[in-house]
Amino acid sequence: MIKGSYVALVTPFKNNEIDYNALEKLIDFQLENSTDGILLCGTTGESPALAGDEKERLVRFALKKIDGKIPVMLGTGTNNVSHTISVTIRAQEWGVDSALVITPYYNKPTQNGLYLHFKAVAENTNIPIIIYNVPSRTGVNMTAETTLKLAHEFKNIIGIKEASADLGQLSQIIKYAPPDFAVLSGEDALNYPILCCGGSGVISVTANIVPGKVHNLVDFVEKGKYGKARELHLELLELNKAMFYETNPIPVKESLHLMGMIEREFRLPMCEMQEENLIKLKSVLEKYKLI
Repeated sequence: MIKGSYVALVTPFKNNEIDYNALEKLIDFQLENSTDGILLCGTTGESPALAGDEKERLVRFALKKIDGKIPVMLGTGTNNVSHTISVTIRAQEWGVDSALVITPYYNKPTQNGLYLHFKAVAENTNIPIIIYNVPSRTGVNMTAETTLKLAHEFKNIIGIKEASADLGQLSQIIKYAPPDFAVLSGEDALNYPILCCGGSGVISVTANIVPGKVHNLVDFVEKGKYGKARELHLELLELNKAMFYETNPIPVKESLHLMGMIEREFRLPMCEMQEENLIKLKSVLEKYKLI
């Protein structure tokens, strides 16, 4: 089962190219602070703005740097099933450990359409697949019933990153899924309650800037230290909120820039944070002694 604290890593840019020096530093920062796994080219990694050859170079660089120390997950999903299958096959060839496949966006499929999409991906690939359900981004929610059907029918669909903010739906998945099916929190503000419901881990934005704290939160729950986990959850409350003052990954990249770890650069349609929100963000980072 996939478990622990995975970071949804940002993609640093410099002069409109991937900044590999900064990427190396970001990976070192995660390895030094007990992160359990790294997601590359997810939403936080600005995957829609990356060309196919850029993605391959980034993945190969990261895999060489990580050198098997922790698992690597790669975002491979799109709203085109053929392209999703192709990228997922390549991900396996590159050597990543698992693929994060988002529910098709913009198409707004029915539940049967969602089922058939993931069925096609699962039947045409061998790599472990994690479904990514994030209705706020895609415009469609995958129900617990659809998730459970996929979980029971396809052995290579091994988990879900749940970002629906629906604890009832998530609890239903946890209760009726196969024992080794991973339910991962996709929303930092709900990491603690999701873990307490039986979630096996998190895929975190906040872990980009406080990887050790996010790891400890997951670890405390796993060890039954719920009081300590609750304290850490409440401690991170304001920081988690700040990461979404504007669309992710704008605040987290601004934070890493203020921490001196990356350049202040985005790819359109992502852009620099509005001044009023940047002032608020700086205040929170100062409060947490991050700058």
